[in-house]
Amino acid sequence: MQCALCEQKKCREGKDCSTIKGNIEYTGKNLESMKISAQIESRHYMEKTRLEELIMYAGGMGYEKLGIAFCIGLENEAKVIHEILSQDFKVFSVCCKVCGIDKDKYALDKLHNGSFEAICNPMGQALVLNKEKTDLNVILGLCIGHDILFTQHSQAPVTTLAVKDRVLAHNPLGAIYSNYYLEHRFKARKSSLRSD
Repeated sequence: MQCALCEQKKCREGKDCSTIKGNIEYTGKNLESMKISAQIESRHYMEKTRLEELIMYAGGMGYEKLGIAFCIGLENEAKVIHEILSQDFKVFSVCCKVCGIDKDKYALDKLHNGSFEAICNPMGQALVLNKEKTDLNVILGLCIGHDILFTQHSQAPVTTLAVKDRVLAHNPLGAIYSNYYLEHRFKARKSSLRSD
């Protein structure tokens, strides 16, 4: 399937273009998650920030312990978010440099050669939060690849509050909202974008 290229999106009207509909049944925790998500969307459409939605979702799911896996570059943001979430939940946060493992151990490229440089440690972040038995883990600005490893190794469900984009102030969609950038960097033109 190539839904991104479809102009009609008749699935919004009930059309099934796939062969998987008969294999999908939302039950248990999956159905509960769908219900909470639908409530947030229908009752607060275009009214709540992602942070507010996160709090509402976690509360609706009955979660008590939240984990934050954050990039050291967003340590100030992590502190604020930790304090906000702590008003309603028990919060555990873990920095990407946890354990202080030298990049030389794995022969990883460094930003500054000749000096100690700690690796980002997404598996370590997951292990720390797994040990705390968090109900939901939140990614805050982990690098590409590190976010994937963290998600793979987290025992709790994972959501992303912010992704790393050093060039665009952690707003990667900014790249596709710029015709100049699209045309000169990717030889593409911006198609009509709508926000849902």
